[in-house]
Amino acid sequence: MSEIKVSIKNLYKIFGKHPESMVEKVKAGMSKTDLLEKHGHVLGLYDVNIDIKKKHIQVIMGLSGSGKSTLIRHINRLIEPTAGSIIVDNEDILSMSQTELRDFRRSKASMVFQKFGLLPHRKVIENVSYGLLIQGINKPEALDRSNQWIESVGLSGFENHYPAQLSGGMQQRVGLARALATDADILLMDEAFSALDPLIRSDMQDVLLSLQDKLHKTIIFITHDLDEALKLGDDIAILRDGAVIQSGTAEKIILHPIDDYVTDFIKDINKARVLKARSVMGNDDFITGPEIDETVIIEDALQIVSKSGSNGAIIVKNGQKQGTVSLTDMIMAIARAEKNTDSEAVYR
Repeated sequence: MSEIKVSIKNLYKIFGKHPESMVEKVKAGMSKTDLLEKHGHVLGLYDVNIDIKKKHIQVIMGLSGSGKSTLIRHINRLIEPTAGSIIVDNEDILSMSQTELRDFRRSKASMVFQKFGLLPHRKVIENVSYGLLIQGINKPEALDRSNQWIESVGLSGFENHYPAQLSGGMQQRVGLARALATDADILLMDEAFSALDPLIRSDMQDVLLSLQDKLHKTIIFITHDLDEALKLGDDIAILRDGAVIQSGTAEKIILHPIDDYVTDFIKDINKARVLKARSVMGNDDFITGPEIDETVIIEDALQIVSKSGSNGAIIVKNGQKQGTVSLTDMIMAIARAEKNTDSEAVYR
């Protein structure tokens, strides 16, 4: 069974009166500037190819105007592509009828918006249950399920409040509960936390990661913030002018930037806070010590091992042993990262 949940292939989006006729010009090398100046069309996406794994958080990031929000709106066809394909569970959503697309949006791909998107004249419980009622779930069951999700995002006691009575962070929790309530496999999150204050934003990131540990959804998360991308993303794709410049794990991007643009993008990142235990994992049977999840940051893993008095740690994933890491390897990895050394010994 394929591990890929969403496969975006050769995706182009051109805005204008005759976008289809512009595709070949763009493929032939016409720049975004020339396309606008000579033909009055705007290049939104250029030959985007991304495979998004099941149960992973795929972050798509870039500066304003890079095309990231345009891209996520293609996945549920809020925006129609000019060319390309989007395959979800081996089905091309571009071939779906309007009825099939409506069902896809209702039950398979839920969206969380930057501006919350709550219905202002409905209470919290009514907002959360709205999608379930649209699906045809009877009201008592919809309310029962909605109460469970309200509790899961930490809003018990606020069921009968209106959105205007809640803080921004609380409103976004309602939006998240509403999206999760439909039990969709895919969550589309477009700058979902960017309107929040920094402390509330960090709290919402923690809430999302905690829920993901339990739910294992496929999440496509749009952000312009590199720290947020590094915290949340299992995989990251960086966009510039509608094109994917580099994609991969946080460790790969941080330690192996593909060009000057990405290098400049990541220059202020503390690389030692990005490396995960899996980055230096080996298979030495002589190493003993505490079990550490593969996603734990090396700096944190180093403290755990040091306190235990062991010579290393056992690296696990979902409770299953994946390998080992020695105390020495962790110390050396941090030293190399701090020196900005691009070394295969740091990233494997």
